[in-house]
Amino acid sequence: MRTFSVVTSVALIALAAGIEPTRSLDGSPSPNPVIAPGVQPLASSLPSGPKSVAPGLKSAIIPTSPGEAYRSAAEALKTGEKAQAVMSLQYAAEHGHGFALWKLGRMYADGDGVKRDDIRAFEYFQKFADSHADDNPGSPRARFVANAFVALGHYYLEGIPNSAVAPSPELARRMFGHAASYFGDPEAQFQLASLYLDGNGVARDVKRAVPWLVLACNKGHYKAQAVLGRILFNGEHGQRQRAAGLMWMTVASDGPGAKEPWIVQLRETSIAQATTDEQAMAYILLRRFLEGRRE
Repeated sequence: MRTFSVVTSVALIALAAGIEPTRSLDGSPSPNPVIAPGVQPLASSLPSGPKSVAPGLKSAIIPTSPGEAYRSAAEALKTGEKAQAVMSLQYAAEHGHGFALWKLGRMYADGDGVKRDDIRAFEYFQKFADSHADDNPGSPRARFVANAFVALGHYYLEGIPNSAVAPSPELARRMFGHAASYFGDPEAQFQLASLYLDGNGVARDVKRAVPWLVLACNKGHYKAQAVLGRILFNGEHGQRQRAAGLMWMTVASDGPGAKEPWIVQLRETSIAQATTDEQAMAYILLRRFLEGRRE
């Protein structure tokens, strides 16, 4: 059972003090994922394996195993032959290769080498997530399984037009919750916190959101860092902690967060509102945080 790392610096201890999650953070498996009623099983909607070759593609070679098909797809992707890759991935997926399911889900979700098709992406992610929901959280495959759950969560939030996948914040919460608690995925933790902050499908509860944000922050999720910083700076959870909030906003604005205008603006506005003493304390907390991360 996975145990999440806790904050080691004085700043983080201060942040979490008195804020207890009402849902277990010890990694206990959440309920099995629920799939929207009426969604057909993936196997019934997948195209058959590569029986013919489209113009411009290499001659069809029937793979001897799903693994060989997946390796063939990987080589085709390296050389930019995405149509060929999709054919090999479909063969591998039909014959039980999990990574092929995930990769096809990503390609259809992003329109990468294929026409974007959200229902196809949903079905691939669904099959992959269902098959590996209880994988060891420490396994190399775990982050891909978590990514599939997060993708399903987003589909349930918005729904997919002209399909059986209707908007369901409750199902979205369950998808994010499994990836957040069992797999410890920082994006899922951020998304779960966002549901509580927005009151989307759940009662709005900032105090329930904060522990999930703290977990994501410790894993370098810069959006979670910025949002937690704002909450602490403004006292949205009940107690204003301006120095700690400013510290998190500063951490968030370093690296990829520096390219996010809303994060940059949030930090600049907060600095302008902070006193000299609060800015000095934020610097001390930041230094302790950075020192703790190097240890």
